[in-house]
Amino acid sequence: MKKKLPVKEVFALGFFMFALFLGAGNLIFPPLLGQQAGEAIWPSVGGFLVTGVGLPLLAIITISHVEGDLDVLANRVHRIFALIFPVVIYLTIGPFFGIPRTGTVAYEVGIVPFLPSANAFTLFLTTLVFFGVTFWLALNPAKLVDRVGKVLTPILFVAIVVLAIRGFTSPLGEVGRATGPYIDGAYFTGFLEGFLTMDAIGALVFGIVIINRIQEKGVRNIQDVKSYTIKAGIIAGIGLSFVYVTLAYLGATSVDVIGEMENGGAVLIAVTASLFGPFGTILLAIIMAGACLTTSVGLVSACGEFLSSRLKNVSYPVIIAVLSLFSMTMANLGLAQLISFSLPILIAMYPVTIVLIALSLIHSALPLSRPVYCGAIIGAMVVGIYDGLTMAGLNMGISHIVDYLPLHAEGVGWIVPSIVGGLLGYLYDVLK
Repeated sequence: MKKKLPVKEVFALGFFMFALFLGAGNLIFPPLLGQQAGEAIWPSVGGFLVTGVGLPLLAIITISHVEGDLDVLANRVHRIFALIFPVVIYLTIGPFFGIPRTGTVAYEVGIVPFLPSANAFTLFLTTLVFFGVTFWLALNPAKLVDRVGKVLTPILFVAIVVLAIRGFTSPLGEVGRATGPYIDGAYFTGFLEGFLTMDAIGALVFGIVIINRIQEKGVRNIQDVKSYTIKAGIIAGIGLSFVYVTLAYLGATSVDVIGEMENGGAVLIAVTASLFGPFGTILLAIIMAGACLTTSVGLVSACGEFLSSRLKNVSYPVIIAVLSLFSMTMANLGLAQLISFSLPILIAMYPVTIVLIALSLIHSALPLSRPVYCGAIIGAMVVGIYDGLTMAGLNMGISHIVDYLPLHAEGVGWIVPSIVGGLLGYLYDVLK
């Protein structure tokens, strides 16, 4: 007999997924976009939603087709690729970058404003508590939906709704003028900004968490698991869209009062302080701390479940304990260096991830051969690695060649090489 989930459980799953995606970065990018887009805010936000929400939703659909197993997708390319790609994705977006950053941002935005002076000891105490709570929440994955989706996320969402209501009903000022690339290319600039959320990678990582939670509720039918995963993704996408539109509008109406800022974090701090006074600092602290904690729990749980499937002799509690301790250490001792090391890797892997998602969606309707996968992935990987090395400050001496690639100046120069590589793979398969 098929197990059906009640509507409230489906919404709890959707809120849970929303919380996993809503990290500090997702709160920082939209306000700056709003400030710079100004009167071109709506086409800019439209482009941002395509890649910042639509692409992760496609990734959720993709990972649901393989029951959350990233190895299945990677094996379609090559067995060596399947050994390396999932590990690099999980470790980079997990303990080597994503998880430590959540602790540091929670400290800087949620704690520092209330301290007379910040120092290494207060950072240590904060991250000790933060990753202790993370470990406790992630210790029992079966209860994650109840603890996060039914408790933490509603608190977080209510805080954002309060900010939205005040921002829309009593805006700081008029919508400003468009600046920079938003003047003539608002939609495409917003489209490219949406890539910066890196949520498509996150979707591949979080997929295993969502699908395992659905199966733990007694849903075993593969089609039902897919359906509930996609429904949860749609709910999360609606929530993310609401947040992005709200924050972008706050940024667009803020220039007259707070002036132009260099980053979205500064915009958000200044806007909340202007709208709510001292209470704004508390409200923002709740939002940031909640967003960072839920993302941290999701990443630790996802990495823990992935590594426990690889390391058969090591238990899940031991793995997440090591992950939490390692992440706390990195948050205290080497986050700046870690970011400088990890960000180029993410830049290199993102084109590969997008191409893998696109190929897998096509594969579900029209099965593709391994040469097509290999050709398309290699095309994206070559440009992605070049961009990653450039981000790391390494001059490869071939910029005069790469710069001729279509759309490379816009940050998506990997598209044409990937298409060409896929076509060459198809031609090879036909001739063979």
